[in-house]
Amino acid sequence: MITLVVVLAAFATVPMSISGAAVALPRIGTALDTSGAPLQWVMNAYNLVFAAFLLVAGTTADLVGRRRVFATGAALFAAGSVAAAFAPGIVALDLARAVAGAGGAGVFASGGAILATTFDGAARTRAFAALGSAAGLGLAAGPTLSGWLVGGLGWRATFGLHAVILLVALCGVGFVAESRAPERPRMDVTGAVMFVAALGALVLGAVQGPQWGWTGPAVLGLLAGGVVLLVLFARLQARKASPLLDLTLVRDRRFLALCLVPVVTTFGFVTLLTYLPTYLVGAGGMSAGRAGTVMLLLTGPVLVAPPVAGALVTRGASARALIGASLLMFAAGDAWLTVIEPGSSTWVIAGPLILVGLGAGLSFGINDGLAMSIVEPARAGMAAGFLNTMRLGSEAIFIAVFGAVLVSLVGTRVPSHHLAASVAAGDLGGGDRAVLAAAFTHALHLTLWGLAAVSALGAVLVSVMLTEPRRRAAVRAEAPARAVVEAAESR
Repeated sequence: MITLVVVLAAFATVPMSISGAAVALPRIGTALDTSGAPLQWVMNAYNLVFAAFLLVAGTTADLVGRRRVFATGAALFAAGSVAAAFAPGIVALDLARAVAGAGGAGVFASGGAILATTFDGAARTRAFAALGSAAGLGLAAGPTLSGWLVGGLGWRATFGLHAVILLVALCGVGFVAESRAPERPRMDVTGAVMFVAALGALVLGAVQGPQWGWTGPAVLGLLAGGVVLLVLFARLQARKASPLLDLTLVRDRRFLALCLVPVVTTFGFVTLLTYLPTYLVGAGGMSAGRAGTVMLLLTGPVLVAPPVAGALVTRGASARALIGASLLMFAAGDAWLTVIEPGSSTWVIAGPLILVGLGAGLSFGINDGLAMSIVEPARAGMAAGFLNTMRLGSEAIFIAVFGAVLVSLVGTRVPSHHLAASVAAGDLGGGDRAVLAAAFTHALHLTLWGLAAVSALGAVLVSVMLTEPRRRAAVRAEAPARAVVEAAESR
């Protein structure tokens, strides 16, 4: 029980640091007299390092010990958060966030592996449902707590809270049993460096695209270099006796489908979590505290749905059907949210926000547990690392792309790119507020339709990949009958 509490406490803080920092950005910019790319790297530094080191952290956990990597990650996260809380300037703050990102990778990759190797059967389903609730708690509490703390104690208190939670979790690490793979070959250092460089180049190219220009040589070079490194990484892993990533994991269609679920979740849910508060504050004229409260309509259901989803699966409900339904909820909710306008009341947007939140909660409750259940315990850390790499890598890349698309669409209604970027960041003070709010709303509506379309396509793709092939299903159906015949013949 203590193991579950320790993992859940640390796990909740990682998404809290993502969603909470987004709300604090405007006040950070004012306090440190900064804006633009340096300010955005408060988010980007965390996401880039987090995504790049997840797979390495997961495989390292299998080799040297999952508890050891978990404790190291939690300590790094706490240290980075303390440094962020006391950062004297924007450069120090960005570096501190990078350290916290490295720690978050250790927590996420090893935390899921610890639960997968500690619990079995229905207990594992309940544990991963609780893990989904913890992630939901972090997402829900992030914008709300950050809004309250920024308004009452200042932006530094947001990072201080993260440090306190991680330090409390570290106090219970001694009660967590150590586990590792039975065979512990040497770490694939070459593969690790190549993968970190590949993912780092892709994420850096994506997040800097809006500032440097998507067709600029630097961005194109980073994106092309990242793709080439990933191809070389895959070829290297295929020849390695003890690879950083066992490619048989990716060749398992069911596991790959479950790794695509968080990618679709990024489109349907996480992009709203990141950019909707900006719209509510900028175009809607809300305070940061009120916007954080409204966001509870989106994040609150993530607290309730995971244990419900876990209970349904334990009682025999189809996990495939629940996952497909959750992704369709993103499509329906994002399309429905196009009713939003600058003067919309909370009741107008409550329905779509709750629907999207329920979709996220259903997938959080069962997806990770189902993915880990089809992987042998010896590769639990590797599997958790890859699953979360897909989750965080897609978030870092697609959130940046979403922001660039939003700026471009706003730019079709305003006279300059600079003004469009300011409007998309929630600053509507550069012109007629009503006109700028209308431009922001138009861009948001178009992007919501795009998110809905991607979510619907993702739901179909994942459902097809999770469908058992007819031949295998027929073999399973015939197996009991064949066993009866063989038993009768033996008599």
